[in-house]
Amino acid sequence: MHISVFAIFCVIAAVYSTPSVASDKKCKIDLSYGLVVNKNQIRVLEESRTVAQINYREQLFIGGRQVNLSRDEISLVREYAKGLHYVVPKMIVLASEGVDFAIDTIDQVYLGIVGSDHDSYEKVHKAMKRARNEIRENFRYASDHYFVAPGSLEQVDDFVDQQIEEQYGAAISTSLGGILTAIGGLNSADGNTQDRMRALSKRLEAMSVQLEQEVEDRAGTLRDKARWYCSKMEQLNLIEEKLRATVKQFEPLNIIIETQ
Repeated sequence: MHISVFAIFCVIAAVYSTPSVASDKKCKIDLSYGLVVNKNQIRVLEESRTVAQINYREQLFIGGRQVNLSRDEISLVREYAKGLHYVVPKMIVLASEGVDFAIDTIDQVYLGIVGSDHDSYEKVHKAMKRARNEIRENFRYASDHYFVAPGSLEQVDDFVDQQIEEQYGAAISTSLGGILTAIGGLNSADGNTQDRMRALSKRLEAMSVQLEQEVEDRAGTLRDKARWYCSKMEQLNLIEEKLRATVKQFEPLNIIIETQ
């Protein structure tokens, strides 16, 4: 029996690709501004500068000045603010669950190959931790304040993949020797090599069955949440367009945008 390095990495890659099933259609929604949401306030950020603010779901400030609103305009502001208050916290939870899902799956596969005692596992584990931290910088929660960075919403799973790929690629490039050592070396003259290969093959097959069962349910839940989130953001975009068309001071602020 012969197991190549390519086959081993195919197992890793197959599982690594599973986060993308969290969204089986392209959600053409993104943010052109950052958002900070708390119980009574929504702030729209351009870098670190607040360009618009909604207080108590009815007071609208543009450039630091309060906008006089009619009853109908206040109703639109309330509807828009209510939607953001509802969806932004859940969006941050979705991003967090997505990256945890991806990283936990990678960690489980790599752990199954080399074990926790090997130096290469520690490198990959640290790399995944860095990826998790970088992603969470764009989806933050602290003291009842929810922050979403501009341009970070389109295909949350794509963003997760990009960050993980960077960290994982750097770690795995220094860990290849560790994998080969862990499985006994493909070119070893040791008579026990075939036994080690058979044992590894059985371990990978068992891992594949176990992951298929564990991953599918979790991936399906994330997929449903991603569909929900996308639908809500599309609805909010329609409300925002009405608001821009009605309140002239708000018109330049195309916060929720459609992407290609």
